[in-house]
Amino acid sequence: MRLIAVMLLTVSALGLSAVGHASDKLYLYTENYPPYNMSATGRAFEHKAEQIDGLCTELVEAILANTDLDFSIKLRNWEYGYQRALNKPNHGIFCTALNDERAELFKWVGPLTTIAWTVFGPANSDLQIRSLEDARGHTFGGYRNDVMSVFLKERGFEVSELDSNDLNPKRLALGQIDLWLVDRLTGYYLAAAQDIDDLQELYAFNETELYLALNPETPDAMVATLQQALERVHRSGMFEAIETKWGL
Repeated sequence: MRLIAVMLLTVSALGLSAVGHASDKLYLYTENYPPYNMSATGRAFEHKAEQIDGLCTELVEAILANTDLDFSIKLRNWEYGYQRALNKPNHGIFCTALNDERAELFKWVGPLTTIAWTVFGPANSDLQIRSLEDARGHTFGGYRNDVMSVFLKERGFEVSELDSNDLNPKRLALGQIDLWLVDRLTGYYLAAAQDIDDLQELYAFNETELYLALNPETPDAMVATLQQALERVHRSGMFEAIETKWGL
């Protein structure tokens, strides 16, 4: 049984009242970005919430369980979910970084958790990185349209992008890329999934808060309902328990 089921009983016992608007349906999308969001069956797409796992998924489910909102959660590729959230009322995507470029495009619920921007290198690397400039001239592995890949490209770094991060640990081990910029937790998770243990952290330089991003035409009352539910779940201790489960 997933932790969420057990913790929901705890929240119920604490007498937390559900709030929301049953007439409004919320359509949420996420992506395969383990361990934050991922298919529970190993597939590229999922149509039902119970087939989707991960740290952010459990956090969002905990929030929704404290509302009366009707909702669906589907797992798609990032671009599909992002465009739905951008263009359709009552649609959203999680977990996504709140930055200057996106701030006015969505309404935001959070923060949910944080990611630690970490530069990984092969285990035998003797590269010393004291600032990101020390990595200039090296090829980074990246994930297409990911906030970290965009950050690097905007600053003139060479980024070799894939449509998924899954293969970057192996590319790093094989010398096909020099460095890999990824969230610390995700980096170790994906490396373990590829049976890669010969990589090392070379530099960490940023932390980004992750949110649920909602289409700007989503009613303010719905956004407030979700934010209030988040705050109640925090007070219950559920968020901390979920983060501990996933290694934060």
